[in-house]
Amino acid sequence: MRTLIQFSKGRTSKQAHRDLPEATAGGSLLKDDELTRQGFDGREAVLYRTNDPTVFRTTGRFRSTSAMLSEIVPSDRDDPRGSAQRLYHNADVTIWLSRRSESMPFFCRNVDGDECWFVHRGSGTVETEFGPIPFEQGDYVVIPKAITHRWVVTGAETILLGIETVGELRAPVYPGLGRQAPFDPDVIRVPEPAPVQSVESEYEIRVKYDNEYSGIFVDHHPCDVEGWKGDYFPFAFNIRDWNVIMSDSLHLPPSMHVFLVAEGVNIINLLPRPFESVHGVERIPWFHRNADYDEIALIHGGNSLGRPMKPGLISHDPQGIHHGFPDRARIKARREWDAHARLEWEIIMIETARPLKVDPILLGGN
Repeated sequence: MRTLIQFSKGRTSKQAHRDLPEATAGGSLLKDDELTRQGFDGREAVLYRTNDPTVFRTTGRFRSTSAMLSEIVPSDRDDPRGSAQRLYHNADVTIWLSRRSESMPFFCRNVDGDECWFVHRGSGTVETEFGPIPFEQGDYVVIPKAITHRWVVTGAETILLGIETVGELRAPVYPGLGRQAPFDPDVIRVPEPAPVQSVESEYEIRVKYDNEYSGIFVDHHPCDVEGWKGDYFPFAFNIRDWNVIMSDSLHLPPSMHVFLVAEGVNIINLLPRPFESVHGVERIPWFHRNADYDEIALIHGGNSLGRPMKPGLISHDPQGIHHGFPDRARIKARREWDAHARLEWEIIMIETARPLKVDPILLGGN
């Protein structure tokens, strides 16, 4: 909810995140640091600081963490009957990593919640009772609660980031933008029923129920559906089909780029786009303290200001902690204004309203 009252005290810019004033000592610009409620939708304060607020050391649980997905080994990497590795969790969401190199020898049915898997690397097909869904790098594969399915991989190993939500995943409302923004519903890939043949005497369905796993065994192929209709179905969507919402005069906050939401969870796409063109605008995201959301970011690929980003780097910033690009990136963006026309990053971001617990595997077992 916006308030009608706003104050400006001390040395500030006329417009937030534009034409920052010099520090009193001279020689450098002040650092704009935004403290916000409800992501970026609630009350906010922009603080103009002399020093980089992200330079600090911490003790205890309240700290940022990061890891390379390639250095985490779930049991499903080497064992077809293995499982994904839990990375983060709270009462609303669990974040998983799968690195499956062989197809599932069983089917799955998750009765605990919806699943959204981002394909960082790999390709194959998700067999579902609604029909098969081919997948490739850059896809989201969304499997609503209780739908029977299995992952069939081709070629090298897959690297999948899984977002399991207790609440139902849905598309948010984009007021005033029209039905085709930021994606046209026609680009969502919905499965068609396909003929299947039972070649096994028995099929296993591994069921997740109340955080425990059980088995169902049937004497026919679980995907024997010949037709379906309704508004409850699995689907795939590739980030290349995302329409980035832009502004020439303001770097838009992540909340403008939400793809799917569930209770206490936002899934966000930060994708390539033209840089802001109005001189004086801060092109690099400002320093930030998100008072109400933990933030997870997966670098899928791309570069920033001509420098390659680290594909597979995943990070977690708890709510209330300072984070953001280092100040040297902001200085470089101002100095090389005419050298860069686009921001080429590919980042998958997850916001959670409840604090996340970090799995010990990301903390070195501590």
